Amino acid sequence: MMSSSRNTDNPKSTLLTLYMTVKRPFTPPFYLRHPHIQSALNSVGPRKRRANRLAERLNSEALILTTNDGVRLAAEFDLSTQKKAASKGALVVMIHGWEGSSKSAYQVTTAKYLLDHGYDVLRLNMRDHGDTQHLNRELFNSTMVGEVGDAVEIFLNQRPYQSVFLAGFSLGGNFTLRIAADRGSALGLSAAVAICPPVDPVNAMAALNQGSFIYRKYFMYRWTKSLRKKLVHFPEYDFGPELEGAKTFAELNAFFVPRHTEFKDADSYFRSYALTGDRLSSLSIPAHLIAASDDPIIPVSDLDKINCPEKLNLEVYDYGGHCGFILNMQAHSYMEPRLVELFDGYLAASSD
Repeated sequence: MMSSSRNTDNPKSTLLTLYMTVKRPFTPPFYLRHPHIQSALNSVGPRKRRANRLAERLNSEALILTTNDGVRLAAEFDLSTQKKAASKGALVVMIHGWEGSSKSAYQVTTAKYLLDHGYDVLRLNMRDHGDTQHLNRELFNSTMVGEVGDAVEIFLNQRPYQSVFLAGFSLGGNFTLRIAADRGSALGLSAAVAICPPVDPVNAMAALNQGSFIYRKYFMYRWTKSLRKKLVHFPEYDFGPELEGAKTFAELNAFFVPRHTEFKDADSYFRSYALTGDRLSSLSIPAHLIAASDDPIIPVSDLDKINCPEKLNLEVYDYGGHCGFILNMQAHSYMEPRLVELFDGYLAASSD
C-alpha cells in the first residue's frame, strides 16, 4: 500500500500534483486505454453479459430496510461463496452510482468477486433507484445521505458483523465518504472506499455539460425514465409537462431543485453535497478515494479542493475512465482485486 503526505518543502505543491507523480500498478492494454472505452465497458458489453450470468447464479436475499423515519430502501444480501476456507465474517456494503442500482453490471461483478474471496455483501439501493420509485413518496436527491446511513444501521442491528466495509461508486462514492465522515465510527465501519466520486458537483455538472454528448444523453435518458416511473406511482406530482419539455440538465434542475429540495437553485444544491474544503475533516476511520486522471465525467483536478485529513488516502491512476479500470476484453476490473486487497489488509491488521 502506497502512502504519501504533503510536500511541505514546496508551498506550491498540491495534493493532485503529489499523487499524479506516483507510479500506479494499473496499466491496461493500449487498445483499452481510451477513457470512453474504459467508462463504457464498466456497464455495457462483456461486463454486462457476464453480470447477467452471475446474477442468475446468485442466491440473493431481497430486503426492504425500513428506517426509524419510515424510509424504505431496497437491498440484496449475499453470503460468501468462498469454498476453500470459512467465510471471513466480514461484510461489504456497496452503494451504486446515480441512476444505477444493485443490479448494475459493476455492482454484480464486484459483489461476486468479493463473495468468492470470503466477504458477505449487501448491495443497497438509494431511494428511487433499482425500480423502487414506489417505496417512498419524496423524490430522491443527493443530500439524502442520512437515510442511507440509517438503512446500513438497521441492517447491522439485525445482523451484526465484527468487520464492516463500505464501498461506493461515483455518486455512491460521494455518499460513502460522507457517511464515513459523519458516522463511520458509530456504524462500526472498519474502512470505506470511494471510486470516482464527484468532489465538486458544480464542476462535475459543468464537465458533463461540456463533455461528450453520449454521457449527457445517457444520464438524461436514465433520469427522465426514473422520474416518469415516479409519476406513475405518485401522479399528484403532476410534473409531466415540465419533464417532457426539458431538454437539458439545466432546465430540469431549474424546475426540480426549488420545488422538490430545500434549496433555491441548482448551484446551492450541488454545493450542499460537495466533498471540498473541510467536509471530510471528521473522518475517524480509514477511507480511500480512488480516481482516474482521464475520468471524462469527474474532473480529477477537483481533488485539490479537499483539505485532506489524515485518515483519507488518495489513489490517482493514469487510466480508468469513469469507474472502469478495465483490465481486458472480458471487462474484468482492477477495482475488484483492489478492494479485496484493501479489505484483507484491514482484516489482517485487526487480527494482529
